[in-house]
Amino acid sequence: MAFEDLKQRVRPDWRDALRGILEKARSLGPQAVLAFDLDSTLFDNRPRQARILREYGDARSLRLLSACEPRHWDTGWDMRAAMRACGMEDAEVEQRYADARAFWQERFFTSDYCVSDEAIDGAAAFTQAVAATGAQVVYLTGRHEAMREGTVSCLARCGMVTPPGVDGRVHLIMKPTLAENDDAFKREAHARLGRMGTVVAAFDNEPTHANDYRHRFPEATVIHLATDHSGRVVELKDGIVSVPHFSMEDVTQRA
Repeated sequence: MAFEDLKQRVRPDWRDALRGILEKARSLGPQAVLAFDLDSTLFDNRPRQARILREYGDARSLRLLSACEPRHWDTGWDMRAAMRACGMEDAEVEQRYADARAFWQERFFTSDYCVSDEAIDGAAAFTQAVAATGAQVVYLTGRHEAMREGTVSCLARCGMVTPPGVDGRVHLIMKPTLAENDDAFKREAHARLGRMGTVVAAFDNEPTHANDYRHRFPEATVIHLATDHSGRVVELKDGIVSVPHFSMEDVTQRA
């Protein structure tokens, strides 16, 4: 399923699903387990992406890229699209892409750069609301252990509950190294989640990962964040709820 098609899955009543999750978590207390991905789920990575492309522009004296902003990454993780959005011509994009990608690769998966992320709308308030129910909050991410310090720092700066939290009920599960495959790592981590309690809900932007949660925990509510994703064309399984963000306030209802 294409990126734009996934966005079309967001139903007008998607907030009801989030409210229902909080209600279920409240009823189970510490037995409840809620699993959250980080990148493009709780965190908006566009500020990190823009920072790297700006620094690349500065390093190569490319004025257009030196002015890169988060909005230039609105179409997803395609660096070529971001470079074009900054005003660079197609021919130069293709000429520069390999070099820019290598520059990006050295920086994106590091603590020093992940601190630039910002919270998805409503994410801080929602994780705090989950913690207030007494449930266990589990950040299950494809980030690797070398990014732990920057990740915890960014969680705190963005106002989300941070590990270990109250009575050790906030957990951060990361890949041992960057080399592990994200899909395989998350599937293996499902067994750990199951041992921690009753998985009430799982949140992820990647359709593949959302589908895996749906398969492994059929009684849980699986939430797909219709933000962006890796670009793999994958159909979401029936029963998965797509949401645009975590804000419980409907701006159309404001006075």
